[in-house]
Amino acid sequence: MTGFSEDTSAQVVAESFTGTPDPRLKQVLTSLVEHVHAFVKDVELTDAEWQQAIDFLTATGHMCDGTRQEFVLLSDVLGVSMLVDAINNRKSAAATDTTVLGPFHMVDSPPRELGANISLDGNGEPCVFAGQVRSSDGTPLPGARVDVWQANGAGYYDVQQPGVQPERNLRGLFVTDDDGRFWLRTVVPRYYPIPDDGPVGRLLAATKRHPNRPAHIHVIADAAGHAPLTTHVFVEGSPYLDSDTVFGVKESLIRPVTDVDDPDRARHYGVANPFRLIEFDIVLDRVVSNEVRR
Repeated sequence: MTGFSEDTSAQVVAESFTGTPDPRLKQVLTSLVEHVHAFVKDVELTDAEWQQAIDFLTATGHMCDGTRQEFVLLSDVLGVSMLVDAINNRKSAAATDTTVLGPFHMVDSPPRELGANISLDGNGEPCVFAGQVRSSDGTPLPGARVDVWQANGAGYYDVQQPGVQPERNLRGLFVTDDDGRFWLRTVVPRYYPIPDDGPVGRLLAATKRHPNRPAHIHVIADAAGHAPLTTHVFVEGSPYLDSDTVFGVKESLIRPVTDVDDPDRARHYGVANPFRLIEFDIVLDRVVSNEVRR
């Protein structure tokens, strides 16, 4: 490991990993060094810029706590989260599209009965969220789990407003019925800005990017013998659908909020008629193993 120079830097450092017992770790570190060194050479990074980068990452770490993950936000706004999601969720054409987990799945969603109201503060326009979970061959999946969480009508998650919103507000873990169906009462979510009072917010401001996400409901679905799926349901007509700051919108995941005048359906969902409804069916791919990964 001698002869370090501008031309040989990546090779010299990569050779230092020769004795790494874990082949995957060796592969990742070698590729990381090669790309980082190539980047530094490409932009001819100055000492001052490198120190600024160190300060930025340090400040990013200092912003992290039990309910705030600034590094996730950084990954999101750079598109890395969506790229990792795409690589790790290659699926059949039939399966529902995936998207990022997001930074607010910080606590477990409480188990709730079908039809329960997850809006504990009543902040927002009431609606029903309903759908069916199916296998990629069209078979309904009874007993599938559907984990949902969202912002309220003001655009805030419960973990962002401790002492203001009730704990576990707008969160719920549901199990589908014998026909693979789920339904719950909630509110129409509002678009919102990601937390922008830290280093990631300053980065967005420096690049003239807004911090906003369109209105959406988060969903994780899983069933025995099927690959779990993490996705969003985006509200049709919401601002920022075409410029989501974390690049999470996919056309297939956009749904309207419809006005329904049907007394029988209203009774089934346990709401007054007429009512507002977001429908979203979920299709899961089968896996060889019966183990459900969560």
